[in-house]
Amino acid sequence: MYKNWWKILGAVLVVYSTVCGFLAGVPSLAILNESIRNLYFHVPMWFGMIVLFSISVYYSVKYLSTNDPDHDLKAVESINIGVVYGILGIVTGSIWAKYTWGQAWSFDVKQNFAAIALLLYFAYLVLRNAIDEEQKRAKISAIYNIFAFPIMVVLLFVLPRMADSLHPGNGGNPGFNSYDLDSRMRAVFYPACLGWILIGCWIYNLRYRIRKIENKQNS
Repeated sequence: MYKNWWKILGAVLVVYSTVCGFLAGVPSLAILNESIRNLYFHVPMWFGMIVLFSISVYYSVKYLSTNDPDHDLKAVESINIGVVYGILGIVTGSIWAKYTWGQAWSFDVKQNFAAIALLLYFAYLVLRNAIDEEQKRAKISAIYNIFAFPIMVVLLFVLPRMADSLHPGNGGNPGFNSYDLDSRMRAVFYPACLGWILIGCWIYNLRYRIRKIENKQNS
């Protein structure tokens, strides 16, 4: 049981933040109104995605230094879950945009760069499926992943700040400040971020273990 404390914590935090996210009070802000509750779901998806992609880069580097196929397997499975989180981030963001900007996809610079960043990792998965030889696939995928990560960071956090944007915190548009995120919201938002990150790591770990068992059965 003590080895699974972080899984239990993740599940508790997600349940807590989901229930409180819909029922707890939020500041009365113009335009955002009740849609501000999406902060508890939209932003944690991106945080979870970045953590999972960071894990994948770590194991890609380890694979290149050790040639251990387990490291390649951990890298690809963390990306698989990270891509799911990225898709959920775009979907929840589009829903939010529909209610605050008037349309789900307005080709805002932040939306465009987020989509491009996610396409980088779709390309990673396509690349893996295009190479049959295992060691060659693992090596090329690891190199691609190491270069894709900093590009993703630039696309999400650097370039959007250099152009006009409707998205909070980008292009001169102020982000949520201490007034917007009052104590009620912080008490839900921070646990939501941690909870979804832990759940993502749990799912990634399960997928890795399943794939490892499948590989042993097929060998």
